[in-house]
Amino acid sequence: MGTQNNLGIWMDHSAAHLINLKDKMKTINSKFDFDVQDEAIRKNENLMHNKRQQMQEAFYKDISAEILNYDHVLLFGPTNARVELHNFLEKDSHFKDIKVDVKASDKMTDNQKEAFVREHFEK
Repeated sequence: MGTQNNLGIWMDHSAAHLINLKDKMKTINSKFDFDVQDEAIRKNENLMHNKRQQMQEAFYKDISAEILNYDHVLLFGPTNARVELHNFLEKDSHFKDIKVDVKASDKMTDNQKEAFVREHFEK
């Protein structure tokens, strides 16, 4: 495999900040925003739940497409979105050779996120 290609992902349910220490940070946003939620709620609660599930899955697919380019990934953030993404990845055999670590963290500045990722992969 050669040198490891590492990626840190700070995420919550609305956005994922992809941190590759060699490149600039990239952000992937969920399409399930307040406008979509408000529109779905006005129709009915069941529709909102289904719409949220579909959009979260699309959000995780967007992130997972990026993960395929790495050998070792750190998922971290303040919500359980990191665990949900980890479970999503575990169901797909495309990710079986990618090491995925999951850690809880608070909200962070971009500099704190980069330091967290650097510290994790230096171990």
